[in-house]
Amino acid sequence: MRKIDMTDQLWARLLAMRGNPGSSGAAEDADPVLALYAPIAAADGGFVLAQVGQSLDGRVATPAGDARDISGPDGITHLHRCRALVEAVIVGVGTVKCDDPSLSVRAVKGPNPIRVIIDCHAELTGEEKLFRDGGAPVILIQADDAPVGSHGADVIRVARGEAGLGPQDILDALAARGLRRILVEGGARTIARFIEAGLVDRLHVAIAPLIIGSGPSGIALSPIERLSSAQRPSAKIYSLGSDILFDCDLRIPASSATGQGENIRVADHA
Repeated sequence: MRKIDMTDQLWARLLAMRGNPGSSGAAEDADPVLALYAPIAAADGGFVLAQVGQSLDGRVATPAGDARDISGPDGITHLHRCRALVEAVIVGVGTVKCDDPSLSVRAVKGPNPIRVIIDCHAELTGEEKLFRDGGAPVILIQADDAPVGSHGADVIRVARGEAGLGPQDILDALAARGLRRILVEGGARTIARFIEAGLVDRLHVAIAPLIIGSGPSGIALSPIERLSSAQRPSAKIYSLGSDILFDCDLRIPASSATGQGENIRVADHA
């Protein structure tokens, strides 16, 4: 496990890398801070990072929806670093309705990302915090047949498919506006749709020493029957301090621990 020991000098170097492909250099492998963050800051072309902060038992909220303070202070700082290094952060409408987030950079110095809300059916009222806080611009992604409502935000209309709005169509529309380094921050189904479409380059799962016992999970992928079908990405583990981070490279093909197509049987000792 590698420890993240961020300094003002390293953070300034990472901010200077933003949008400069190839600027990370060989130091990426030598320093844990650069190994973790330089691939985001100096990504060449499109880059999608998905981030989940969860408890030891994989929960991101209580059954009643309380999601505050799951991540420890260092987990929150990590999330804000990621926001500062990308150009846009994406969340689904459910996250906005439940959490009313600002999606801004507050725990570190750095620029705020463009805030992108997937609001397929135009459900938001305009009373949400991010429309009124004077922060970074907001982009609403809506279906082309949804009621018209912008609340002062930029609206991108996307053709609705059988499964809703296509993640690739969303990324293409953002790229047309010069937004290529993207953080997909929530909720669970939004993250899952980008993963299942094969569009996530890196997945960060920050785990806090907290046991909730029940409630929603951080990623809601389609169910599988056998562990041989599970994704097993290449992962590096970092200590953030209060939280432990799994940095998963989803560009490396998933592999099975026991070989292609082998069924894994697990005894039930309950």
